[in-house]
Amino acid sequence: MFDLETAIAALRNRGVIAYPTEGVWGLGCDPRDEAATLRLLALKQREVGKGLILIAASEAQLAPFVAMDALAPDQRDAVRASWPGPNTWIVPASADAPAWITGDHDGIAVRVSAHPIVVALCDGFGGAVVSTSANIATLPSPRARSELDPRIVSGVDQIAPGETGGLLQATPIRDARDGRSLR
Repeated sequence: MFDLETAIAALRNRGVIAYPTEGVWGLGCDPRDEAATLRLLALKQREVGKGLILIAASEAQLAPFVAMDALAPDQRDAVRASWPGPNTWIVPASADAPAWITGDHDGIAVRVSAHPIVVALCDGFGGAVVSTSANIATLPSPRARSELDPRIVSGVDQIAPGETGGLLQATPIRDARDGRSLR
């Protein structure tokens, strides 16, 4: 069964889910749950050192993971002016951000989304969710539910309903500290 409440329940119960985002289908879990995150990384065949994106319905949901005050006021303003929306930013990680999320980095990739499924997932879950493309690391990112690799489908606990937001690719990633475009 593919419904939002079941996907939220899976997040609360240490599960890994697939869900639509702005441009591609994503894999998600509770970012505070190391076992769920490592399971997600194994499914995706991604190294923990690369770090992961967190997605949220509001900046407040990202607060436990980020140190926005470490940015200069103009840098914070640039980030906040782009949210909610399809803009991912690298910002300084808080001291409480888990190493399985930051990877080998002192920053953390975060986004406040306007995508209705993402907003409903994060609000229903009560916080930020891991967001990485729902593909095996070397393969293309799926833009439709029908493009999910069978290994991904069989490895997740739930698939949220819905469609991507129509972007032609994954969201851009910029470093808030220097404005550099990374994707």
